[in-house]
Parts: sequence; structure tokens; C-alpha cells
Amino acid sequence: MDQRPGSDVASPHPLLNDAQGFATAILLVGLGLAILHSAQLLTGGIPGVAFLMSYATGWPLGWTLVIVNLPFIAFAWRAFGPGFTGKTVIVVAGLSLGVEGIGRVLSVHSAHPLFAAIAGGLLIGVGLLVLFRHGASLGGFGVLALFLQRRRGWSAGTVQMACDAAIVAAAFALVEPSRVVYSIVGAVVVNLVLVWNHRPAMPSREASGTEVVER
Repeated sequence: MDQRPGSDVASPHPLLNDAQGFATAILLVGLGLAILHSAQLLTGGIPGVAFLMSYATGWPLGWTLVIVNLPFIAFAWRAFGPGFTGKTVIVVAGLSLGVEGIGRVLSVHSAHPLFAAIAGGLLIGVGLLVLFRHGASLGGFGVLALFLQRRRGWSAGTVQMACDAAIVAAAFALVEPSRVVYSIVGAVVVNLVLVWNHRPAMPSREASGTEVVER
């Protein structure tokens, strides 16, 4: 079985389909981050690390998303090759620009923290599903989660949830405790979407043994 991300689809996506998939995912994740930010919440994964860096330094969130992703992009190149890495670089750059662009055209002045955690988490989770379907990710811990899923059979959502728990816990140093608790709710929602909806590819019973289909 091909161990590279993207091999869990029945056939390669045409370039136009990948483009619309990336655009859709960037919009969904960007909106999710905007909703979380409106309630002064965080999230898990690399966006969560970018939030912490942005709060600590005052740098724009879009720039910090790129900076914290650089080591994981290098890992993706070694683990999955140039195809997956190229897609991930495009998505990371697009999300960085998208986050800054959404901040200019959409202003969410306030949202109840619980609603923001659930709605933002759902949007980010669905955006990640779209990216996985098109053989890419947001970089960061998503790359590690996919690698462990394909090499060890571990659930990508479970791996990401463990990483997210550690990141959100670190937020206690910068954010008031009640906001961290709501942030944990949002991180759990993101990863439950992945656990419930994203599964490793299984060999097709009608195939010769090399073709795989997505469940």
C-alpha cells in the first residue's frame, strides 16, 4: 500500500479540483480562526502555536503561521516527498494570506466563548478533512499525524488531539483560565471531527491489492 498522503483516494484529483479544495479549506479554516479570535480563544496544532506566538510578540497571525510551520515542512519533504510538501506549502501560504485577508473584510466583534469554540472547531475540522481528501494538510502536527497513521495505523485525530492538549495547556501562561477551558473544547471539537470522519485507506476487495479506496 502506498504510504504517502493522498494515496487513500481512488484516483488522483485533477488540478482544478485540488485548487477548489484548497480554496474551500483555506476559507473554512480562516473563518474558524477568526471566530476563535473574536472570543479571545486559542486552538490546537500549529495554529495554536501561532496564536501563542502572535499574542506574545504582537506579530500578525498570518506571519507566525508561516514561521512555526517551517520545521514541519522540512519533515514533510523527507517523509512524504515533494508532491505532498508542495501542496502543503501552497496551503500554508494561502492560509497565511487568507487569515490576513479575512481580517480585513470580516469583523466578528463578539461571540459567546462556547459558541465560538464549537463553531470554530467544526469549521477548522471540516477544513482539515477537505485538505486530507486532496492529499495535503495545514502542515505542523497534521503532517506528523498523517505520518503515524500511515506507518503505525494510529488515528490521525487521536494523535492530533494529544498534541493539541499539550499546546492548549501551555496557553495557561498567556490566557485567562476560563478562555483556556473554552479553547480546549474547541480543540476537542476539531479532533472529534477527524476521529469520526477520517479513516486510513483500506484495500479495495475488487482491486488487485494495490488500489485503495477511501472509507
